[in-house]
Amino acid sequence: MPVSRLPDHPSAEALRKQAKTLLRYARAGVPEALAMVEEFHPRRPAEPRLADAQLVTARRYGFASWGRLMKHLETVGRYTRSPHAVPASADPADEFLRLACLTYGADDLDRPRAADALLAADPGLATANVYTMAATGEAAALRAVLAAGPSDATAQGGPFGWEPLLYLAYARLKRPGRPVEAARVLLDHGADPDAGFLWDGLPSPFTALTGAFGGGEGDQPPHPNGLELARVLLAAGADANDAQTVYNLGLGGSWSDDTAHLELLLEYGLGRGDGGPWRERLRPALASPADLLSEELATAALRGGPRRVRLLLSYGVPVDRPGSHPAFGGRTPYELAVVHGHREVAELLAAAGARRPDLGEREAFEAACMSGDAGAVAAFGPDVLARALAESPGLVHRAAEHGRPDVVRLLAGLGFDVGHLDRCTPLHLAAWNDDLDTVQALLALGADPSVRDAEHDSTPLGWAEYGGKRRVAEYLRMTYPRLM
Repeated sequence: MPVSRLPDHPSAEALRKQAKTLLRYARAGVPEALAMVEEFHPRRPAEPRLADAQLVTARRYGFASWGRLMKHLETVGRYTRSPHAVPASADPADEFLRLACLTYGADDLDRPRAADALLAADPGLATANVYTMAATGEAAALRAVLAAGPSDATAQGGPFGWEPLLYLAYARLKRPGRPVEAARVLLDHGADPDAGFLWDGLPSPFTALTGAFGGGEGDQPPHPNGLELARVLLAAGADANDAQTVYNLGLGGSWSDDTAHLELLLEYGLGRGDGGPWRERLRPALASPADLLSEELATAALRGGPRRVRLLLSYGVPVDRPGSHPAFGGRTPYELAVVHGHREVAELLAAAGARRPDLGEREAFEAACMSGDAGAVAAFGPDVLARALAESPGLVHRAAEHGRPDVVRLLAGLGFDVGHLDRCTPLHLAAWNDDLDTVQALLALGADPSVRDAEHDSTPLGWAEYGGKRRVAEYLRMTYPRLM
C-alpha cells in the first residue's frame, strides 16, 4: 500500500475525523482498515486505540508521527497566503500593489495596466512604503529607507502580507524601474533570497524565484528582468530546487522547449543538495531534488521537448524512473514519448539506455496515430481501428493538447470525432494553448466553436479570453462574431 499524498487544504479537524473513522472500522474488523493498520503501524496492536489510528494516519501520508503531521499543518498555516482572494482596498498604496502583482488566481492584462494608470496619476505611490518601492524598483529610495531601518527588508505587510522582495518579484509593471538593483539592496540588508508563501495552503512554495520566472496554468508572464533577477537571487543563496518554478515552466503551463530557466537552475544546484529551507519545513510533502529532475524529464517526454531531454540527460537524470504526477500515468519517460508520438525524444532516451516499452495492441495503435504514421496505423487493420474508435474517442484531445494538427487530420480521416466532448472538446484545449494552427485544423474539420465545456460552461473563445491567449482569442472573435 503506497504512501498517499496529503490532501490539498488539509485541516487538523478533517485528519482527526479520518483517524477516528479508521479506528472505528479497524475495531469492526473491516478488511481495508485492518490492512492499513498492518501496513503502516510499526507493531500491529491487538486492541487499537485512537493514538494507534492517528499514527497510522500520519504514516499513511509519509509523516513519522501524529505530532509531526500536526506540526506540518501549523507550518502550512503560518506561510499560507491567498493573494487572489484579497479584495480591493481604499488605501491607494495597497490597491496599487494588489493590481501590480501576479496573484495566480485573478491575473489578467487589465490588472497591471490599472496599476500603471494609478502610478501615472500619482507618482508618489512608487515611494509610499517599502513594498511599493520594491515593486517599482526604486533602488535609491529603498537604500535610504533600509539604511535607517534594515529590519524593513524582511517585514511582512502590504495587501498580501508579503516581504518586500516578493512584491518586487511578482510585480508586472510596464516600467519596473531598476528591479535588479533594488533586489540587491534588499538582499544586502537581510532579505531572504528564499522568501515565499504557500498559495492558498498548497504545499509547493511560491518563492521569489517563482515570481521572477512566471509561468503556470494561467501562463503568467515572467518578470521583465526575470532571468537576471533569478540569477541575483540564486547567487545570494536561493535554493535552486524550486518545485513551483519547475512545474510552472514545465507540466503546468503552455509548452515550450526553452531551456534557459533549467540551465540557470541546474548551474546553481537543481537536483542536488537537501532541497533548502522550504523542504526542511514541508517534508515529506515537498519533492526531493532528485524527484524534481525525474519529474522534469517525464514532462519533457510527455510534452515533446528534445532540448530539455538532452540537457537533463547530460546531468545524469535516470532514464527509466517514472514521474509521480498523475499526468504521467505511472509511465517511464520512454513510454510517454512513444505513446505521444515524440519520435526524437524517444530516440534520445533509447540511446541513453531506456528500456523499450512493451505496449499492448491498443496502446501501440495509439502510438502509431500520435506519431502521424498513416502506414503504421493502416497495418493494424479495421478491427483494431473499430475498437479504438469505441474505446479511445479522446485520442483527438491528446493530439490537440500536444499541438499536433497533422495527427488531428489523420484521426479525423480515420473517423474520430474532432468535436468529441468529454470534460471539454479538443478545440478548448487548442484554444487554451493559444495554438492557432491546431485551432484552424479543428475548425476546418468541422469542430463547433460554440460548444461549451462540461466544467465551466464556457466556449473555446471563453477559455482563450480567460487565459489571456491573445492569438486564438482574436482569431475566434474575428471569424465567429456571433460568439461574442
